[in-house]
Amino acid sequence: MSKIEVKKFNLYYSDFHALKDIDINIEENRVTAMIGPSGCGKSSLLRSINRINDMVEGACTSGRICISGQNIYDEKVDVGFLRKNVGMVFQRPNPFPISIYENVAFGLKVNRIASNKNVIDGVVEKSLKAVLLWDDIKDKLRKSALSLTLEQQQRLCIARVLAVAPNIILLDEPCSALDPVATVKVEELIIQLKDKYTIVIVTHNMQQAARVSHDTAFMLLGKLIEFDKTEKIFTNPSKKETSDYVTGRFG
Repeated sequence: MSKIEVKKFNLYYSDFHALKDIDINIEENRVTAMIGPSGCGKSSLLRSINRINDMVEGACTSGRICISGQNIYDEKVDVGFLRKNVGMVFQRPNPFPISIYENVAFGLKVNRIASNKNVIDGVVEKSLKAVLLWDDIKDKLRKSALSLTLEQQQRLCIARVLAVAPNIILLDEPCSALDPVATVKVEELIIQLKDKYTIVIVTHNMQQAARVSHDTAFMLLGKLIEFDKTEKIFTNPSKKETSDYVTGRFG
């Protein structure tokens, strides 16, 4: 079942045509990877799914992106509500310079989802357990989030997203700042979350895409070149450009 449907979607940054007639259907409760060389448009497409590009001066779009059948670029869409349902985790961990507890509780309070302390306590615990942080930091919740390791900070950022109960999680190079051991832990987390969330991950690491995703989209120069099951993309792609990229002939 399609969760995200992208139809003839174009994105411009002033005069630069960043995304060109993108058509893609992303299925519910699966991990979809977006791969391609730097500047190919994969992060721009990811950011279009929760309209972060709205904040870029000169950005404009045409076409549609529908989530659960609703065009998110319709003028009636509540962008704040959209971003609650479509959480975003960035390349480098970006915890707020406040306590671990307040980081996770932040979205609950800002979006007025919960105000009762017992309810918030329960959501904080549940979210930290979901990212396998609770046992390590349950006695340190009032410490600064900046005291955590980079890998723990990235897990915390994912917990902050989970706390507001999104349907979709967008991951923009979530392991690029992490060492190999921490990367493995975050990848294991992604695999554990896939049954409950629709996850879209942008990555330069093709081995990572192969490990964590069900489906893979290959992008080049703002165009979607090929989209298929991950195994097929990496073993028997339909397009020469895809084959050249995954075999290392360019990129």
